[in-house]
Amino acid sequence: MRFCLARLCVYTGLMSGVRIIFLGTGDSFAAGGRFLSGCLIQSRGVSLLLDCGPTILTALKRQGVPASALDTVFFSHLHGDHIAGAPFLLMEYIYLDRRHRPLTMIGPPGTGERVMSLFRSMYPETAQKQLPFELEFIEIRPPASADSRGASLHAFPVPHQKGAISLGCILETGGRRILYSGDTGWTEDLVKYAEGTDLFICECSFFETRFPFHLDYPRLLENRERFHTKRLILTHLGQEVLSRSDEVEYEMAQDGLVIEI
Repeated sequence: MRFCLARLCVYTGLMSGVRIIFLGTGDSFAAGGRFLSGCLIQSRGVSLLLDCGPTILTALKRQGVPASALDTVFFSHLHGDHIAGAPFLLMEYIYLDRRHRPLTMIGPPGTGERVMSLFRSMYPETAQKQLPFELEFIEIRPPASADSRGASLHAFPVPHQKGAISLGCILETGGRRILYSGDTGWTEDLVKYAEGTDLFICECSFFETRFPFHLDYPRLLENRERFHTKRLILTHLGQEVLSRSDEVEYEMAQDGLVIEI
């Protein structure tokens, strides 16, 4: 299917550069009581959500960000800790923060069916009704690139699942360049795409354990000098990493962390 970004909303705050709000920084087990995956990217003309874990609505409300501010949701892959917040957004748009503007959801093949299947399973009566806004699903096979209203995104494949596509991405907006790893094992593409970035948002699930489908802190430390990025922040943090946080030399995100680059 064609890959595009569309109808990115205008961020009403007066700001230069890009604001990043870490809405959920835990792994799929909510290590340390952290919320699950979600990161909001805001710049003038752009409001884009990177992943949408089941705690996303709570996290947005704690930050005072209305769900209606979102115009685009990017799913790196279709695991529950990255996509299961979508039905809660739809319910919010139908009943509370009523939405009439279109919403675009972008992800790997199967995104549309997964979101709507979750919606039907969780809220069967409501899911039978027509949505009061246009919901567009764009399913992509990487590598793919697009430009739209001040934002450009390049999605690339990362090794996280067997038999299903997982995505990392480079996002360019507000004159800044951000690398988002999604969930991934080690790949040399992280070194390649980190080159010249202003920020690298990188998953780090493990410390002692080494898996082919997730990153561990020692592997990242081994390659520290190869990541030519201005700033690297760890997220998707597992219990092993949190329990040894005093040994971690990289910056570690917390739920609610807000930065500007």
